[in-house]
Amino acid sequence: MSTDLTRLDVTALRAALADGSASAVEITQAHLDAIAATDGTLNSYLHVDGETALATAGEVDRRRAAGDELGPLAGIPVALKDVVVTEGVPTTSGSKILEGWTPPYDATVAARLKAAGTVLLGKTNMDEFAMGSSTENSAYGPTRNPWDHDRIPGGSSGGSSAAVAGHLAPWAIGTDTGGSIRQPAAVTGLVGHKPTYGSVSRYGLIAFSSSLDQAGPMARTVADAALMHEVIGGHDPRDSTSIDAPAAPFVEAARQGATGDLSGVTVGVVRELGGEGHTDGYEAGVLAAFQAGVDQLRALGAEVREISCPSFDLALAAYYLIAPSEASSNLSRFDGVRYGLRVGDDGSRDLDEVMALTRAKGFGPEVKRRIILGTYALSSGYYEAYYGQAQKVRTLIGRDFVSAFAADGGAVDVLVSPTSPIVAFPIGQRVDDPLSMYAADLCTLPASLAGTPAISVPCGLSEGLPVGLQVMAPALADDRCYRVAAALEAAQDAARGGTFLSQLGASA
Repeated sequence: MSTDLTRLDVTALRAALADGSASAVEITQAHLDAIAATDGTLNSYLHVDGETALATAGEVDRRRAAGDELGPLAGIPVALKDVVVTEGVPTTSGSKILEGWTPPYDATVAARLKAAGTVLLGKTNMDEFAMGSSTENSAYGPTRNPWDHDRIPGGSSGGSSAAVAGHLAPWAIGTDTGGSIRQPAAVTGLVGHKPTYGSVSRYGLIAFSSSLDQAGPMARTVADAALMHEVIGGHDPRDSTSIDAPAAPFVEAARQGATGDLSGVTVGVVRELGGEGHTDGYEAGVLAAFQAGVDQLRALGAEVREISCPSFDLALAAYYLIAPSEASSNLSRFDGVRYGLRVGDDGSRDLDEVMALTRAKGFGPEVKRRIILGTYALSSGYYEAYYGQAQKVRTLIGRDFVSAFAADGGAVDVLVSPTSPIVAFPIGQRVDDPLSMYAADLCTLPASLAGTPAISVPCGLSEGLPVGLQVMAPALADDRCYRVAAALEAAQDAARGGTFLSQLGASA
């Protein structure tokens, strides 16, 4: 067919499969061709298995021709962040210490996507063990932003964001510990949703920070993100933190929002996240695009008021004690004994020496930095002063969310802020300045620490680069995120006469 299949969103691809104007093999081959042509520059994928992808797509086409009942996403290609364990497919978490490891089982997220009939294109690049905001910490080289190849695509899910924005996958799975779905989505012009903690199974996700990690969708439209969320969400008995509740009707919420009516919805602008008097560290163009997005929500019928969440100012410090502490424990399993890299085992060294050499060789600088920081914070004499205090701050942040959504605290339905205080920065600009890099997560950390859902949706451009608006809701009210985000998306598309990514130039 003459239509460029890689430019279609998932909703359009499903329609093409349903009416026979495209086959699963044609759609898959189009994306594999685009990867071959473009990914040498973007470096969004770490592993692509075209033969298996085409075989899977061919089986979908055969079953469709035979009249078999197929899953809702049968034949739709998907990319998975390389932290999602996938049976028979190399999974490295962006680290040399797992180079060449092939898992013997599927993560629940991968299994549910397979059961729905999706076609796995490959595994996407990422900051090593999801530690970073730019995908420059990958052991396999940085990923580049399709909007500007000299800039970062966000992190740690930068491979997934670049693949979707660069038309090398119609959608992808990312994971979010402190903003690693939302921040890369914002700086590449995508929709990215961090579900309520525990509502999407963590089984089979290589752990960074167990009380924070959460898988979620990255897509070109709110409707597509909602569709993927419905497929991957729901209770999983193999995950002890999984919430025993069915996935909500997110697609219907997005459909309702797309009508453009937000009457009866109250939106709270978070003062501490780019609100009045709290603009230090925020680029002027980002704040202007965010304010324009808020004005559009008001024009759609929402009531807008400013809300103060004072503990949000402490989120950055609390996160960078809690997450490294949990990482220092989780990453102790990578010792060269059971799987992965093994260094120095020539018979002349004892086990402790082999383990030390393996970890020194296998882990990159940022991972080592966080392991050391976390080990220190958990050490005797410092535990209560650092980790214990950070957990108390985390409780206060959760209370700020509860107060904002409670009737006696203003009774807003959702909170909004910029997703990132800055647009995508040049590759190499912050890699040697950890504190500056960490500040890129300023807006996304509160929802991560509280376990509440949050979505990033494009709200405009600053100096030709995408800006995201973040919508946060109470726990298990992910549908509110989709409704408000879909309304803003529809209004923006109508105003510009096309989708947000249609503004992406020939560099993609």
